[in-house]
Amino acid sequence: MRKSFWLVALFLILGFGLAACSTGGSAEEEAAPAETGGQEETAPTEAPAPTEAPAEEETAGDCASEDVFCVGLVTDVGEIDDKSFNQSAWEGVQMAADELGAQVDFIETQDAKDYANNIGLFADNGYDVIVTVGFALGDATLEAAAKYPDVHFLGVDQFQGFETPNYTGILFPEDQSGFLAGALAAMLTKSGTVGAVLGTDLVPPVVAFKEGYEAGAKYINPDINLISTYHPGGLDVAFTDPEWGASTAKQAIDQGADVIFGAGGKTGNGALIEIAQNEGAYCIGVDTDQWLTVPEARPCLVSSAMKLITPAVFDMIKAAKEGTAPEGNYIGGAGLAPFHDFDGTVVTDEIKAKLEEIDAGLKDGSIETGYNPGG
Repeated sequence: MRKSFWLVALFLILGFGLAACSTGGSAEEEAAPAETGGQEETAPTEAPAPTEAPAEEETAGDCASEDVFCVGLVTDVGEIDDKSFNQSAWEGVQMAADELGAQVDFIETQDAKDYANNIGLFADNGYDVIVTVGFALGDATLEAAAKYPDVHFLGVDQFQGFETPNYTGILFPEDQSGFLAGALAAMLTKSGTVGAVLGTDLVPPVVAFKEGYEAGAKYINPDINLISTYHPGGLDVAFTDPEWGASTAKQAIDQGADVIFGAGGKTGNGALIEIAQNEGAYCIGVDTDQWLTVPEARPCLVSSAMKLITPAVFDMIKAAKEGTAPEGNYIGGAGLAPFHDFDGTVVTDEIKAKLEEIDAGLKDGSIETGYNPGG
């Protein structure tokens, strides 16, 4: 793989907010105000705080060398340690460090206009694989794939309508794991009301989770009462607002909801933590097994609607290294996380058997979620 010998200097400046929407400036413009990290030995659930990118002579290896395999990650909204979406992708990159000997690094985007520049910082420094996390980076990633044909790009939650040789979209059936979460909620509720606290409906996977959740609840009880609330803000705040998540969860509880699904990065985490303070209420996490990442929610956390981001990211990095990464889209796994302390008590054998039956039906197509990505 040809590699660039350009050395890009990073300038750390103050900024606020996190980027979220479509691509910004060109990678040829001034370097983005990004922060990076590269802690290969960090524990999977303790992602490192970002630091200024090291100078080339300080790195473990020169990414422009054919002998060094380098993987960079650019975040979507939410920090690298969001205990959910971004962190799960970063853990997949860290697996590449541990199992493939990759040199890894990340950039936390600070402003939407910096998506293209941040991707370019890795590409211009000779990185072999660049992982961009989130639907909002799709346009910038597609443009970068055309500009840097010798770099392989992996776009998490980025659907590819046509095949690009060096760009793989990593997708998940969120509607199916959402459906299972909804069915679980409907079998646990005593009030007949269940809720969902969600990130923005501008992001298709969030909509898929919500639509699947509601369909799964109605599959169990067609008359169930649903309270689903999207964050009213834009992509720059919808996933980083735990206070709104907490207050919205409290409102749902006040309206009778006794099982609530939190799906929205740190916003959803705020909901889970609030629910945990209400005796008799249950909560369901998202993206990863949040029993491991949000221990404050354990008093209410019966399960999580997972998209298996970490293994999917690692598998595609490995495939890219071997030259076998698919063009177009790769579909990762999804399902419910373990029930932990609630297994066999709150989540009875009867409930588990029903969930297994539903999961089999979703997989063989005999049960449909009703979610229409284009609808």
